[in-house]
Amino acid sequence: MKFLDLAKVYIRSGSGGGGCISFRREKYIEYGGPDGGDGGGGGSVWAEAVEGLNTLIDFRYQQHFFADNGRPGMGNQRTGADGKDIILKVPVGTEVLDEDQETVIADMTEVGQRVLLAKGGNGGWGNLHFKSSTNQAPRRSNPGQEGVERTLWLRLKLIADVGLLGLPNAGKSTFLAATSNARPKIADYPFTTLHPNLGVVGIDGVEFVVADIPGLIEGASEGRGLGDLFLGHVERCAVLLHLVDGSSGTLIEDYHTIIGELEAYGGALAEKPRITVLNKIDTLDDEERAFLKEELETASGESVMLMSGVSREGTDNVLRALRAQIDDNRLRQKKTEDEDEAWRP
Repeated sequence: MKFLDLAKVYIRSGSGGGGCISFRREKYIEYGGPDGGDGGGGGSVWAEAVEGLNTLIDFRYQQHFFADNGRPGMGNQRTGADGKDIILKVPVGTEVLDEDQETVIADMTEVGQRVLLAKGGNGGWGNLHFKSSTNQAPRRSNPGQEGVERTLWLRLKLIADVGLLGLPNAGKSTFLAATSNARPKIADYPFTTLHPNLGVVGIDGVEFVVADIPGLIEGASEGRGLGDLFLGHVERCAVLLHLVDGSSGTLIEDYHTIIGELEAYGGALAEKPRITVLNKIDTLDDEERAFLKEELETASGESVMLMSGVSREGTDNVLRALRAQIDDNRLRQKKTEDEDEAWRP
């Protein structure tokens, strides 16, 4: 299935049905009068997060979603039928944006979450509603309320615990393939990863989800390469895993390139917990490993781990470090939720 994480949709809720002008006229029955029924309400448009979806590809082939109109009222005080609602089923992690692609209308983060995107119009009143002591034969009714028409964007941000960062060919896909059942494309040329991949990783009986996005290059935050299209997929991650290619001749420049792009992207991405790993150490001897590790620690100001996705050397240590960060993040979230609950009246 092709991966699609951005889609434009056109929605319209149903208009309400018009009220009816009708009078009761039955032979041998006196005291007739107005008996026009109300119109039915128009259908609404909803978005619902469902399981089993991980792409917005369905919205490439269908972009228009129009709910049914309400039926008009009829005589004998009969109300028109309501129009049927229409539901846009989206993957968990989908953001619903206004036409400007900036205003967030809804963030669908839980299975079963429902959001009203366009409310159906109310049905109009029939002439029965306008009967009074001074107007016993009203000949007026209300038309139904018009539906709402909107243009929206759906943007999918994958929900993962760990986000992989690095330049093209830093070994992200190799790491994901070595530690999970995911089978991303691996080759010796840059940009082999063209769309995000998810893998479920296990260590010490605990599983978590890792997201691999296309490699970043300098200027990615301004639209160069592929990485800027997918940085949103690591916004929700608890921790970032920054892989630096140990076989590169420009190790420090590579590191600063990624950090610069995270800061330029904005938001809280650059401030997320981050583990820096010197990858591809299977190509280095002990002296080179120690020298490059020291250089990278000096440049980053933090501890650096050593790993090789190919030989799997050091992968378990990296996974345990990731798991510890994920556990810390969950504890912080629970503490915040408990504090919010305590402040509620």
